Amino acid sequence: MEPDAMEPHAMELSAVVTGAARGIGRDVVTRLRAAGYRVVAVDISPDVTSLAGDGVLPMVADVTSAATPTEAVALAVSSFGRLDLLVNNAARFLRRPILETSDDDFDSLFATNVRPVFRFARAALPALVESRGCIVNTASISGLIGVPNQSVYAMTKGAIVQLTRQLAIEYAARGVRVNAVAPGAVDTEFMAEARAADPDPGASLAVTLANHPIGRMSTPDEVARAIVFLAAPGSAGITGTILSVDGGYVAR
Repeated sequence: MEPDAMEPHAMELSAVVTGAARGIGRDVVTRLRAAGYRVVAVDISPDVTSLAGDGVLPMVADVTSAATPTEAVALAVSSFGRLDLLVNNAARFLRRPILETSDDDFDSLFATNVRPVFRFARAALPALVESRGCIVNTASISGLIGVPNQSVYAMTKGAIVQLTRQLAIEYAARGVRVNAVAPGAVDTEFMAEARAADPDPGASLAVTLANHPIGRMSTPDEVARAIVFLAAPGSAGITGTILSVDGGYVAR
């Protein structure tokens, strides 16, 4: 759904978006602002401050900190009077064979990709119950299917998929919807940095493109549009859904 097609009362809504400094998160903030949301944009990078103004409050903070979720929700409620949407987007990627993956790798990735999603949801749910709002999590096709050399990353995204479904069931009767998007490869700096670490980045890219039937990676804006669609009042009948934005990857 295009932002300008959303209901007029969306002008009163507010959101918290994590991982907002670049890539998908930044485009989510842009799309939500176009739809009339006021946004608390959270990221560990100071680059998030470039989003300041015009209804966006940047918050430079580490999502792995126990205090960050409560502080972000409190900032949205105190500044905007309510919270209607939580977008859990912050994450870190790891492509590594399991025999080369350490306990520290495992703990670090779960601390970045999973625990903050749990904590932000826990912090936001009381306000979302009051507003009858929603949560949209960024999962991954890696949480739905097997992908070589992504054992721990896939586990973190699988955890997000299951938490999405669980919260959708737990909070449906209280008016809160919980959904997720599952992107395939997305043309972001995040992906470019991961690919640069490959022994043969060109060959790696060719394999990635071959695995996507549309012949290309998705753009961050395409994923952002899906997130805004799931958040829109017009999607009120959708909860517990994992929406793949993957160019046909999982349909092969």
